[in-house]
Amino acid sequence: MGMIGKEMEIDSVKVESSLWIGNKRYKASLRGWYFSWTEIDKRNREKKTVSVPVSEVIGVKEGRVEIQPRKKLEDSDLDFTLFYVKRNRRGNTRGTLWSLGRTQFCCPSRDVRDQWITQLRTALKTHSPSRPHRLLVFINPFGGKKRGKQIYHSLVSPLFELAGISCHVVVTERANQARDYILKKDLTGFDGVVCVGGDGMFSELLHGVIGRTQQEAGVSEHDPAVMLQPCDLHIGIIPAGSTDCVCFATVGVNDPVTSALHIIIGDSQPLDVCSVHHKSTLMKYSVSMVGYGFYGDVLAESERHRWMGPLRYDYSGCMVYLCNRNYAGIVQYLPADSHVSSPRDNTLCLAGCRVCSESKERLFPHFDSSSSIHSTNLSQYSSEIEGEWVTIEGKFKCVSLTCMSSSCPRSPMGLSPSAHLADGTVDLILVRETNPLGFLTYLHRHTTTQDQFDLPFVEVHRVKAVRFFLPPGEEEEEEYEEEKEIQNSSERVSEDPDKLHTCDIADSQSKTTSQHYLAEQKERDTVKSARRKKRSFVCGPCCTKPPSVSVWNCDGEILPHTEILCRVHGQLVRLFARGIEDSTGA
Repeated sequence: MGMIGKEMEIDSVKVESSLWIGNKRYKASLRGWYFSWTEIDKRNREKKTVSVPVSEVIGVKEGRVEIQPRKKLEDSDLDFTLFYVKRNRRGNTRGTLWSLGRTQFCCPSRDVRDQWITQLRTALKTHSPSRPHRLLVFINPFGGKKRGKQIYHSLVSPLFELAGISCHVVVTERANQARDYILKKDLTGFDGVVCVGGDGMFSELLHGVIGRTQQEAGVSEHDPAVMLQPCDLHIGIIPAGSTDCVCFATVGVNDPVTSALHIIIGDSQPLDVCSVHHKSTLMKYSVSMVGYGFYGDVLAESERHRWMGPLRYDYSGCMVYLCNRNYAGIVQYLPADSHVSSPRDNTLCLAGCRVCSESKERLFPHFDSSSSIHSTNLSQYSSEIEGEWVTIEGKFKCVSLTCMSSSCPRSPMGLSPSAHLADGTVDLILVRETNPLGFLTYLHRHTTTQDQFDLPFVEVHRVKAVRFFLPPGEEEEEEYEEEKEIQNSSERVSEDPDKLHTCDIADSQSKTTSQHYLAEQKERDTVKSARRKKRSFVCGPCCTKPPSVSVWNCDGEILPHTEILCRVHGQLVRLFARGIEDSTGA
C-alpha cells in the first residue's frame, strides 16, 4: 500500500500507511505532535489505538533492534524500531515510573520504511529542540551501595547512546571534585551536567554550577543582599545514593531509567535555591532542608556512628528523640504574599504547576517571552526582599526550612506537602517545646497522610527570608566554649596530628560553596566545626550538662555556625525534570 506524504499544517497528516506489528495489521499516522497506530483487522470489533507524543520518542532505528537487557540488532529492509517513553505505576509513590517502550514495525517496502524513518526523525528535531546533545557526567563510585558505575553503564549509558547523546564521563575520586571541575574547566559545548549519586553529589554540582555562573557574571556570592544570576546549565540527577531526596521530590520516584528518560527528552524544571549566610560569608546553598534542633542533632549524632551504614540514621533518630531536647532561639522571617499560596492550602506542586508558572512573572517582571531568562540582565529581576520582618522567640524542638516538599520513600508527603519547587518562597516550620508523646505524633504524621501542622505546638509560614539568632546568654556560652577549644587546639595537634587532619577533611566537605571561600578558611571555623561534629547530642541520666546549642543540618551537612541568614532565590537553577506527574492522569 502506497504512502501519502503532504507538506501541510502542523495539525494535518504528514505520513499515513499500513504497517504490521507481528502478524497484525495497523493503520499508522504521524499527525502533528503525535505518532499513532490503530489495529484494523476485521476480526477485532474494538480498535485498539496507541498514541505516542513525538516529544517522548527516544529514537528510531532501522531493522529490529533491542537495547535491554542487552543490545541486539537484526538488519531488515522492511522493519524499523520505535523507542519511546512508557508510563507505569508502582506502589504508593506519588510519581510515575517511566520505562523504555519498544515497538517493531514492518513496512510493505523499503521505500516506505525509509520515508517513515525520515519523517519521524524530522518531527523529532522539530518538536524537541531543547534536547541535550552533549552532557558532562559525574559518577560517585562510593555513594549508596557503591553501584554508581554499574547503574550508569548498564542502565543509563545505553539510553543516552540510543538518543544520540554524547557524554564525557568523570568518575570522582575525592569530595568536591565535581564542584571544582565545574568551577575550573572549560564547559563550552555542554548542554548540561549529570550526577550519578545521591544528594551529596547533587550538592556538589549545584554549588559548582551556581558558583561558575556568578563568577562569569561578576556577582559576589558572599553578599546576602545580591541578586544571583540564574544558571543556564541544566542539572540532571541519576539516583544512586543512600539518600535521593531531591530526585524523589522533583520526579516522584527514585529510578535511574525514569531520570535518564527525563534527561533525554530535555525536560526543564526550574528550582528555587536557598542561600545560607553567616554575616558576610556564604556557607551553603540548599534546595531541600535546613534544620536546627532535632534534625541537626540526628545528623551530628549519626556522624559518630558511620560504621553502622544507613542504619545509623534510625539509631541516631531514636536516641536523639529519647533525649527530649529543646533549644532556645530567636527566629525572624520575611512573610511571602499569602494571597498567592499557603503551606496549608492542600495543593500539590505537580508537573505544570500553576503557582510556579505564575511566579515567573513575579520573579522576572521584565521578562520577554521571546528571549531566554538566562540571557537577560540582572537589573530585570525582582529582589523580593522588601517587607516587615516578624520575630518569634522561644524554645523549639526543631526549626526547619524547605524549598520543596522534601518528600522521600519513607515520608511520601514530605516535611511540607504543599511546598512549591519554583515559586520563590521557602516554608518555615517551627515545632515548639512539647512533651515527648506530642513530638512523636508530629514525627509519625510525616509517614502518613495526616496533617502534621494540625498540632497546637507546630506552626508553618511561607516566607522569603529567615534569620536565626541565639539568646544573649546562649551566645556567650557558645563563644566561651569556642575560645577554650581554640586554646587547647595546639595540644591536640601534638598528641594526635592525624585526628586533626581528619577533622580538616570533614570540615572542608561541609563548606561546598566556592573555591574562593575555601581558601579563606580560618582556624576558628575549623576548630568550631570539628568540635561540633565530635559533640555528643545524646544525653541522659549520665549527662552532667547536656548541650544548650544545636547545629544546623543543611541538606545533610553540618554548618559551622549557628546564627544564620537564609534567603530564597527563585528559579535559580533548572533540572532535567518536569515535576511530579499527576498519577490520576498517568
